[in-house]
Amino acid sequence: MSRQSSGMIGDWAEAQRRQQRTQLIQQREAERRRRAWDRDVTRGEREQQAAYRQRREAEARSRTEGIEAEVAALQNLLAQGCRATAFRMASLVRSEILEPFRPGPLAHPVALPRIEEFQQLSSGMALGSYRRVQAEREEQARYARARQKAQSAETRRQQQLAENRRQYERWAAEQLAAIRAHNRGLDELAGRLRDRDADAAVEYFSAALYASAAWPEQLPRQVSAAYDRAARQLVLDWELPRFEVVPEIKVVRYVPSTDQDKETARPATQRRALYRDLLAQCVLLVLRELYAADEFEALDSVVVNGFVDDHDPVTGREAQIVLATVRAEREAFAGLRLEQVSAVDCLLDGLGGQLSARPDQLTAVRPGRRPGEVGGVVSHGGHAGDGEEEPDLFTMDPIAFENLVAELFRAMGMEAVTTQRSGDGGVDVEALDPAPIRGGRIVVQVKRYRNTVPPTAVRDLYGTVQDRGANKGVLVTTASFGPGSYTFVNGKPLELVPGSELVALLHQHGLRGRLGDGGRPTAQAAATDRGVAPSPASGQASSPAQAADPAPYNVLGMSWAGAVALDVCALVCEGGRVLGEDHFVFYNNPRTPDGSVRSGAHTAPDKAAVEVDFDGLPERADRLVLVAAIDPEVDPNADLAGFTDARIRLLDSAGQELDQLEVSDGRPGETALVLGSFRRRPGGDWKFVIGGKGYRGGLEDLLGEFGIEVA
Repeated sequence: MSRQSSGMIGDWAEAQRRQQRTQLIQQREAERRRRAWDRDVTRGEREQQAAYRQRREAEARSRTEGIEAEVAALQNLLAQGCRATAFRMASLVRSEILEPFRPGPLAHPVALPRIEEFQQLSSGMALGSYRRVQAEREEQARYARARQKAQSAETRRQQQLAENRRQYERWAAEQLAAIRAHNRGLDELAGRLRDRDADAAVEYFSAALYASAAWPEQLPRQVSAAYDRAARQLVLDWELPRFEVVPEIKVVRYVPSTDQDKETARPATQRRALYRDLLAQCVLLVLRELYAADEFEALDSVVVNGFVDDHDPVTGREAQIVLATVRAEREAFAGLRLEQVSAVDCLLDGLGGQLSARPDQLTAVRPGRRPGEVGGVVSHGGHAGDGEEEPDLFTMDPIAFENLVAELFRAMGMEAVTTQRSGDGGVDVEALDPAPIRGGRIVVQVKRYRNTVPPTAVRDLYGTVQDRGANKGVLVTTASFGPGSYTFVNGKPLELVPGSELVALLHQHGLRGRLGDGGRPTAQAAATDRGVAPSPASGQASSPAQAADPAPYNVLGMSWAGAVALDVCALVCEGGRVLGEDHFVFYNNPRTPDGSVRSGAHTAPDKAAVEVDFDGLPERADRLVLVAAIDPEVDPNADLAGFTDARIRLLDSAGQELDQLEVSDGRPGETALVLGSFRRRPGGDWKFVIGGKGYRGGLEDLLGEFGIEVA
C-alpha cells in the first residue's frame, strides 16, 4: 500500500512540476512579448517625435526661405526690372478681331419625330381589326402632335437664332466703332507727343510707369507728374515703399526643447542698409522705365522726387516726406549699365542725386523741382485735383483710399482718423459721431476689393466691434456684399457700404471717386471677377450671345391671404446647391449675373413678383427654387401662421396668365418656407414641384441648406 501511495504522490508532484514549468515558460514568453511590444511602442514614439521634429524644422526652414526670397527680390529689384519689356504705344492698340458669333444650342435644328417611333403598339401585338384601326389612329394622332410641336420649336429656334445674330451684328458694330475710336485716339496721342504736347507727355509717361511689369505688386505706384515742354523735362513725384517692406526677421529656427519657433531679428544696421539701397533702386528704376518708354524722343532730362506718405516727425501731420531726389540727363543716364551698378553709389555719385541718410527715421532731403512748379500736374494712384479726372478707387493706393474714407466721415460731420498699419486690430479708420442717441464710437474697415466681400469679413468686423466696445462697425468696400452678409447684419450694430453707395456718398459730400468706368465696375470687370459672362442689361454687351435680353421673360406673381409681410426670393440651383451667392435674387441682389432671373414689379392681385427667362438660365442649372421669409423690419416677431391661400400665377411677357400653381400654407413658429421649385426635365421643359419645407431660423437657416454661407 505504501509503495502504491508513494507512486500516486510522485505522479502528482511530477504533474505539479510540469505545470509550474509550463507556467514559467508562458510567463517568460509573455514577458518577452511585452518587452518586444514596449520596444515597438518606444520606437514608434521616437519615429513620431522624429517626424514631428522634421516637420517643424521644415516649416521653420520654409519660413526662412520665404523671408530670404523677399529680401532677394528687394535686393534684385533694379536688375530684374531692367529685364522687363519696355512700354510702347503699340501695347495699347486694340485688336479688331472680335469674338465670333456662337449660336450655342440654337445651331442644332430640332429633330422631327419619325412615324416608326409611334408604330410599336399596333405592329407588335396581335390585335383585332377594330382595335388595330383604333391603335393606328392613336399613333397617327400622337405622331401629328409630336411633329407639330417639333415644327413649332424649330420655328422658334430659327426666329431666336436670327434675333441673336442681329444682336451680335449690332454688338460687333458697336465694338468695332469703339476699338477704332480708341486706336484713332492713340494715333492722335502719338502725334501730340511728337509735337511735345505737355498733357500728352504726362499722360503717356504716367501710363508707362503705372502699367510697368517691373514693379512687384507690394510696392506702391502713386505718381504725380508734369512736363516742361521748353526744357523737354519730365518732373514727377513717385511714392517709395515704407521701411516695413524690409523683413524684420532674418532666420526662423525650431527649438525642440520648448517646441517653439525662435525668430532671429535682422540686425538693425543691415535692415537700414537694405532699405536705403531699395530706395535708390526704385529711383533708378523709374528713370529706366521712363527713358526706355521714350520712343518719341520727348525727354532730355527727368527729375524724380521719391517720397513716402507718413506723419511728419516735426509737425505730426500727414505729409509727403521726400527721401530721395535726382535730376538725370539723358546722355548721362544712357551711359549707365544699371544691371551691374551699386544703386546707392550710382544715384549719389553717378547722377549727383540725394538720398536720405536715415530714411527709416524719415529724415528728409531737399526735393528737386516739383511738378507743381511746372504746372499741369496729373496724379495717378492718389487724390485728384479739382480740375482732374476723378480717381479710380480700384487703382488708388490703399493708404490713400483709407485717407479718403476718413475724409468722407469728417465731411459727414464726424471726427475720424486713420490707424497705424500695424497693430490696428483690423480697424482702418476710427470715427466718433457726436450726434446724441445714435452717435458714439465707430470702427471702420476698408476693403478695396473687386470680388464680392465674403461673409467672414463681416463676421470679423462684428468681433472687432465687440472687442473694442464700439457703438457701431462700418465696412466700406469698392465691391458688393452677398446675401449672407446682409442676413448676418440684421439686428446688429453693423452697416455695409458697397461701392456704388460709396461713390454716391463721396459725390454728395463734395469728394471725388469712381469705380472703373462710369462710377461703377464695368460689366466686363465684374464678370471677370465672378468668372461668368457679363449681364446683357448692364449696359455693356461683352458677349455676342448676350448682347441683349435673348427671350421674353415669364412672370411669377406671388399672392397670399393674411397681412404677413414677406420677402419672396429665388435661387438658381444645381441639385440642392445654389450656383453662387450672386445667383440668389433678393432685395439686395435684384438680378443674377446673366440677367436670367430678376425681381419684378407686381400687379394686383399679386404681392410680389419674380421675372424668369427659362431659356436663358445657365446650362448647369437644373432648378429654380422660390422661397419666402418673414420681413424682420416690418415685424420681427411674426411667423408664417398667417401665410394661407397662397398661389403663384405664371404669366407670359405680355401679362397673360398661363397657369396657377398651388403653394403650401405656412405653419406657426416657422419664419421661412420653400414655396416650390421649377425643375428642368430631360427634354428641356420645366416642371413645377410644390415645396412646403419650413424653417424656424428664418432665411439664414434656409440659405445654409442651399449652400450659402451666412456669417
